[in-house]
Amino acid sequence: MQNSRFVETQPALKVREIWAVRIRLQMRKRIRDLAMFNLALDSKLRGCDLVNLRVQDVAHSGKPVSRASIVQQKTRQPVKFELTEQTRNAVEAWIAEAGLTAGQYLFPSRQAGSPHISTRQYARIVKNWMAAIGLDASEYGTHSLRRTKATLIYKRTQNLRAVQLLLGHRKLESTVRYLGIEVDDALEMSEQTEI
Repeated sequence: MQNSRFVETQPALKVREIWAVRIRLQMRKRIRDLAMFNLALDSKLRGCDLVNLRVQDVAHSGKPVSRASIVQQKTRQPVKFELTEQTRNAVEAWIAEAGLTAGQYLFPSRQAGSPHISTRQYARIVKNWMAAIGLDASEYGTHSLRRTKATLIYKRTQNLRAVQLLLGHRKLESTVRYLGIEVDDALEMSEQTEI
């Protein structure tokens, strides 16, 4: 299990960094990795939940759904997430390429005795993506992907409750801490609101 202090220091990706990873994966025809990357961003799932996804969790009859729901391992609470068109296309291409069926894990392992890639393998893959676009891979991790879309949503809407629901946090305080919202952020919002 990762140290929560370390997780809180893993920064979200910037939009240009998201596109740098996507373009690199597309150019290299890394179909699985593109599906994994896009799904990680859209779902905002922890690594343990992402690697445990089965095809049936995100697709019906081989066609990815626009919204999905799973029960989180850590909290045992359900969380819903959207799959953008870009993600649905990547997931559909991966399912077809790998010949996956409904009950199979979406990201199966190549290792005998392991049904899906491990959280450690997923973390290594993320580090490789970050290094490939010139970022210091030691600063980024799987929580960077979990945090990215949530951070962008918060910056656009300032709606903590919506972000809390999307991340599946029980307490609003967890969301505040997770996003790194400080008193200065709150004061800035307050200053922008005239009565």
